[in-house]
Amino acid sequence: MRLFRISSVAESDIEDILAWTHERFGEAARVRYEALIAQAIIDIASNPDRNGCTPRHELAKSASTYHLHWSRNQVSEATGRVKRPRHFLLYRIADNGTIEIGRVLHDSMELARHLPTDFDEPV
Repeated sequence: MRLFRISSVAESDIEDILAWTHERFGEAARVRYEALIAQAIIDIASNPDRNGCTPRHELAKSASTYHLHWSRNQVSEATGRVKRPRHFLLYRIADNGTIEIGRVLHDSMELARHLPTDFDEPV
């Protein structure tokens, strides 16, 4: 598995997603979504070219996305599975091979408006 780094903006995205989930659907749903996000990060760190990873060269040379849907069956049944996840990871691979997660965004958001400012810079 590759090393990964979660940007401060992505950490904030995750905190907001989990808080919203907790408020609307309760603690059990938050735990399920938290496990799903963690699994998705592990999955792309294990194989950043796996099914579901989409290069997004129209946004930035090194940008890719991975929808959480692709990891939902990898989460332990004991934790519970999210039926219809609505978020994706926006990431890139640095020159040293580290996976850099720049954002965790709702799938209805316009990517170009939420692209991290440094995603166009060399990695």
